[in-house]
Amino acid sequence: MDLKLFYARSVFMSNLFGSKGMMLSFSTSNYKTGSLKVSPFICSYKGSSQGGIDLVGQEKYEMETYTYRYESYDGSSTNSNMFWENGVLDAFDDEYGGVVVNPEKLPFETNVFASILRSSVSIWRKEGKKGIWLKLPVEKCDLVPIAVREGFQYHHAETGYVMMTYWIPSEPCMLPANASHQVGVGGFVINDKNEVLVVQEKHCAPELFGLWKLPTGFILESEEIFTGAVREVKEETGIDTEFLEVIAFRHAHNVAFEKSDLFFICMLRPLSSEIKTDDLEVQAAKWMALGEFVEQPLIKGDNMFRKIIDMCIARISKRYCGLSVHKVVSKFDNRLSSLYYNVVDDCSHDSCST
Repeated sequence: MDLKLFYARSVFMSNLFGSKGMMLSFSTSNYKTGSLKVSPFICSYKGSSQGGIDLVGQEKYEMETYTYRYESYDGSSTNSNMFWENGVLDAFDDEYGGVVVNPEKLPFETNVFASILRSSVSIWRKEGKKGIWLKLPVEKCDLVPIAVREGFQYHHAETGYVMMTYWIPSEPCMLPANASHQVGVGGFVINDKNEVLVVQEKHCAPELFGLWKLPTGFILESEEIFTGAVREVKEETGIDTEFLEVIAFRHAHNVAFEKSDLFFICMLRPLSSEIKTDDLEVQAAKWMALGEFVEQPLIKGDNMFRKIIDMCIARISKRYCGLSVHKVVSKFDNRLSSLYYNVVDDCSHDSCST
């Protein structure tokens, strides 16, 4: 049986389990079963090792992820996992001099997390790191108040996690803010009978009750504007369409929870005619004569709605050109992107042709 000594300063066992001594039993891929008696200043490992690496006096060492069971002197015990190396949470560097903590390797125990988080921030500060990104899954929500007490701030949240950040330097924080906009689309669909596809929403403001309007909705995560417009029209009315152009877009602020809103009006060509409404969102849907649609009091009396319809009508008569989508790749990031623009340098191309 070998006796190995570890620096308590490096292993941080006294910080993790307090000043009272504890007995730690564990097994790893490099070590057979053994026990670790923890004291405030020195830790001793007793067991069988394959490598027999003497760690006494060394500043650096390797600590693997392993399952452990620790017992306090009062007889209580628990099972947990260690997910750190050299006293630092498992993380990777980002391209801006910061670190991103691995959410899959966070401890469940609040006292363990509090100590290792504090030591991690201290070490990253000494290393000159800048921002820290800490993603806490919903199943580890008990760790959120601990991170707040350590100075972390909310960045954003999704259904399965909350993202928190910490800015280490004393200079102003340079971490990007949370998304500032929501993105919506509306589909202007007109058939060869000069009829517009319109809907009445089931849930709307009282002043909009009875209004026949264009099918609208929000873009999904990682969804293109043009595919989102086609999808929304299909979901609300059952009509298949083909994207033609972005006619215009509206930019408004403080729309939802102080977030801004981008709303894209898209012209679509119908590929089918039979309407099948979405009973969850839509009260009714129909093909409506363009003239009747324009003469609705709520459309005539609203400057923005009227201007949108005027531009759509101008597009139909080829007095106005919208923005068609073009797929391009930039050398800056080698990503395929959608660029919306008019073709104006090719006389043989009529971007306004229907």
